[in-house]
Amino acid sequence: MAETTESGSGTGKALSPPRKSSWKYIGPGIVVAATGVGAGDLVATLIAGSKFGYTLMWAAVIGCVVKISLAEAAGRWHLATGRTLFEGWRSLGQWTTVYFAIYVVIWGFVYGATAMSSSALPVVALFPDGPGLKTWAIIMGLIGLVFVWFNQYAVFEKVMTVLIGVMFVVVVYVALRVGPDVGASFAGLLPVLPDGSLLYTLGLIGGVGGTITMAAYGYWVNAKGWTNTGWMKVMRLDNRVAYITTGIFVVAMLIVGAELLHSSQLALTKGDRGLIDLGKILEDRYGTVTAKLFLVGFFATSFSSLIGVWHGVSLMFADFVERLQRDRKGAPVDEGTVEEVAAGVKERSLPFRAYLLWLTFPPMALLWLDQPFGLVVVYGVLGAFFMPFLALTLVWLLNSSRTPAEWRNGLLSNTMLVAAGLLFIVLCVQQVREIPW
Repeated sequence: MAETTESGSGTGKALSPPRKSSWKYIGPGIVVAATGVGAGDLVATLIAGSKFGYTLMWAAVIGCVVKISLAEAAGRWHLATGRTLFEGWRSLGQWTTVYFAIYVVIWGFVYGATAMSSSALPVVALFPDGPGLKTWAIIMGLIGLVFVWFNQYAVFEKVMTVLIGVMFVVVVYVALRVGPDVGASFAGLLPVLPDGSLLYTLGLIGGVGGTITMAAYGYWVNAKGWTNTGWMKVMRLDNRVAYITTGIFVVAMLIVGAELLHSSQLALTKGDRGLIDLGKILEDRYGTVTAKLFLVGFFATSFSSLIGVWHGVSLMFADFVERLQRDRKGAPVDEGTVEEVAAGVKERSLPFRAYLLWLTFPPMALLWLDQPFGLVVVYGVLGAFFMPFLALTLVWLLNSSRTPAEWRNGLLSNTMLVAAGLLFIVLCVQQVREIPW
């Protein structure tokens, strides 16, 4: 196979695979890392650091390994079979369609408002004399809509790369600024469970970067132009880079929590607003410049998640709708394969743009209204069940005849995916218990 002369950055077609993996091809992993790590994830990590110091560092490392295994499995399915993940789910039975249909509609409605508010919070803090939170939230949603509507994967990836670069520089800078205890950091790699730390530990392993965007990874792999097994080594390198980057974010925020909050017994507000609290603490300790820089990183974290979901989940929804349409017409199962994603056909489709509108406009109503109680319950339950659903269906798909024998799961993959599935079931039960029934 001749080595491709193209970079594969969303060229609108499938590309010829290179002879060997190379850093120059990396892209989808950067996108999934930037999308999966949201402001709420960073706050949860900060709180874990504030409560237990460096003790749970080992859990952050294990979490990265779990995510590498999950994303690798999703990408491997797309490349090994030439079929999208939703086509794989469809082959498991009608129940997967019913679950995904309910999930993607309700999740998108609530997440849209959450993402817009999260992106607006740091902007309001940076420009306190400007418009209010609701106005900025609407502006953020509209910017995300216009950007994704008029740009395809190539431009989208470049912007996400810039945003994750800003996130990386800011988070690492803040961690260095507070002065990490290197000895304690290494000591934290020894698995220890302090009293009352079990749920925080499970959350660190399963929470950061663990969303529906992991399922979107295979779609971004295809959108990059990677459509067959010749790209498998490149995909695996790309995936490792993504979650090592995520791991650095988690470790850096644990350091900030341990050094800045744990030692001083300071507390943060839960959720995205906790980062506003941290900005104020940084301003008191290290001055306005550090605080402003942190808010810029907060914005990059939130807005990258917004446009990542606007693009990736819309791709999944487009595939979902088009697969249903083909089923009604009696089209062959293998019609509408990953080459359509690589060609950018789904990004121009009506279902893709319809879901973009769904993510943007209906959720704006939630900016003025308290989220309806019943909606919060259903959203929480569906969200909690998604990661076990993803992990265990990947085990099913990648151990069956649906996957070519060469690319089925080995012992390590099965161990990691089953362990991830069990972990997410425990987290699911806990999340459901915490819902305000």
